Amino acid sequence: MKIKLMALALIALTYLNGRNSMAQKSRTRALYSGIEFSMPQVQEPRIPNNTVNIKDFGAISGGDFLNTQAIAEAIDAVSKKGGGKVIIPAGIWLTGPIILKSNIELHASSGALIRFSTDKDLYPLIETSFEGLDTWRCLSPIYGKNIENIAFTGSGIWDGSGEAWRMVKKSKLTESEWKKLVASGGVVDQKNGYWYPSEQFKVGANGADQNVRFDLTTKEEFQAIRDFLRPVMVSIQNAKRVKFDGPVFQNSPAWCLHPFMIEDLIVRNITVRNPWYSQNGDGLDVESCKNVIIENSSFDVGDDAICIKSGKDQDGRDRGVACENLIIKNNVVYHGHGGVTVGSEMSGGVKNMHVSHNTFIGTDVGLRFKSTRGRGGVVENIYISDIYMVNIPSQAISFNLYYGGKSAAEVMAEGGDKQRSTPMAVTEETPQFKNISIKNIEIKGAHQAVLLQGLPEMNLENIELSNLTIDADQGLDIVDVSGLTINNMSIRTKSPQVLEIYNSKEININNLKHYSTAKNAFTIGGPESKKILIKGTSQAGQQTSFAEDLPKDSVQFQ
Repeated sequence: MKIKLMALALIALTYLNGRNSMAQKSRTRALYSGIEFSMPQVQEPRIPNNTVNIKDFGAISGGDFLNTQAIAEAIDAVSKKGGGKVIIPAGIWLTGPIILKSNIELHASSGALIRFSTDKDLYPLIETSFEGLDTWRCLSPIYGKNIENIAFTGSGIWDGSGEAWRMVKKSKLTESEWKKLVASGGVVDQKNGYWYPSEQFKVGANGADQNVRFDLTTKEEFQAIRDFLRPVMVSIQNAKRVKFDGPVFQNSPAWCLHPFMIEDLIVRNITVRNPWYSQNGDGLDVESCKNVIIENSSFDVGDDAICIKSGKDQDGRDRGVACENLIIKNNVVYHGHGGVTVGSEMSGGVKNMHVSHNTFIGTDVGLRFKSTRGRGGVVENIYISDIYMVNIPSQAISFNLYYGGKSAAEVMAEGGDKQRSTPMAVTEETPQFKNISIKNIEIKGAHQAVLLQGLPEMNLENIELSNLTIDADQGLDIVDVSGLTINNMSIRTKSPQVLEIYNSKEININNLKHYSTAKNAFTIGGPESKKILIKGTSQAGQQTSFAEDLPKDSVQFQ
């Protein structure tokens, strides 16, 4: 009888394994279905079947005992066996930085809260990359370099204690929140309305360009402003086969997750949370990585949510490593400066990116592409579809090649969002964006529907927008664009002007439905504008016309 039961159990287990395998194959087929470019299957980390628990190495929960050594010893123990899983059980675990080794899975169990110490002495300066530049920063709370087969699993929480590192702007807090923050200590700049965590941070911020001090060169000079050099929370560099699957990552000192030069990266089923006011509180910055999946995750952060990068200016061009072969599917973004963003650090190029079935709710900008003169780099072969946006405070879709380091909302608050300048010489420092398809987009509430802003010397090229349903305050601005096709767009705006085109050519707009009652719903201008065809109807029952100062054969409206 016992043998029969064992046989039945084995048969049942075999059946379940078979079902699971079939389900996994089905999910894999769905993930890679419809990808517009040749995309290799991203490889999972290979973790040996060894397991340790940090409690077996003296770890103590409760949030007071520093468990840095216990966690390091657990990683060392399993590493000596060739790798395996390090279990962090339920509890509150205080720790200093965790240094990763190859073939390690950090499993944050349900109920586990891992909090990183606010003692900055635990995070020494190291040479690293931040904001696309080679520089000095403090060691990240989670750090690994030249490694392979790394996984973060479980449903626990990783907390970076970012409040000890970040400056805060008074304008981003309520009066009671500001008073509470000031009472906690730190240094206040009353004139500018800034709170700094320390005097050293304030000194470091003086003269910084987007958090980087270009005037400093030696480690000793950087050491004098160490508090200012806040790290990204998770930094994994020059690695292969890395996976984030399940946990919550929150409250980072600067960017939250920074995979840098990784081949085969999987990010799925995670939650990334930062206070909405957190300076540079990006969610996920994928930089110079190859073969990437980002799926089924949610982001609610203080800066860009899902951001694709490849180095900045000369440092990025010298490295010359593109970010390529990316699938970004089934994610939700709440607060953030951008839902899915490319740039502004894209000097090594970005190519072959598929983005589909993502939802942006109250995100500053939905789809955000940004660069500026001096970057160089080529962004190409971008395919975006089935995106749903609600209550977008600025642009739902934005391509801006005059990015100045500010959020779109900040730029708009200062009274400008379009640039019109004279051409400059095209060099290796000239950024280029081309071959981009965006289709099946629903926008319910945005300040502006679309901003396409190229450079006069390097227009945005070969852009296709199809099947757009838009409800926004303002319509489309198209500046310095060559080769734009818009098919099947229904747009309702509060502004009487639906479309403005300036210095753009080879523009074909087909089946445009709009609701403006204005006589001049379209404005077309600029000496470079030519070969513009607009086919559409006014749903308000009024004949549509446009204001233009061009030769009659330059523009057709049907």
